[in-house]
Amino acid sequence: MAKTINLVKLCVGIDSVEHLESHRATRRLEGTESLNQHITRMWPRRESELLNGGSIYWVIKGVIQARQIVLRLDEVIGNDGIRRCGIVMDPEIIRTQAATRRPFQGWRYLEPIDSPADLGNRAVAQDDLPPELMTALADIGVR
Repeated sequence: MAKTINLVKLCVGIDSVEHLESHRATRRLEGTESLNQHITRMWPRRESELLNGGSIYWVIKGVIQARQIVLRLDEVIGNDGIRRCGIVMDPEIIRTQAATRRPFQGWRYLEPIDSPADLGNRAVAQDDLPPELMTALADIGVR
């Protein structure tokens, strides 16, 4: 049976899941993003596992709050001629349970067993909580 792996990535410059959603929508409207794509310097060595149902989990303000399913990896050649990886994601942003993460550079692998669960219908209730409270609740294991 094929294994699945996820990625976890800091969502730099984004303050909330709503901000991420509006940022993506704005980029699509401006025509600057035809795909839901994140470009990174490194190509995942565990590509086959990532493309076997993996997601990219977004760390917003020190807390994993959402994920997007990874559809494929595209080769992107920058203006500098350097090959990069374009992680193409499903446009749906799925809210997850809060899980704190310390700052790091790049992305990290995240085993499915260590990945926060999806909120599903409970996502609406989380919208009312400030990120600081979500972080505090996650720190003490309540969320």
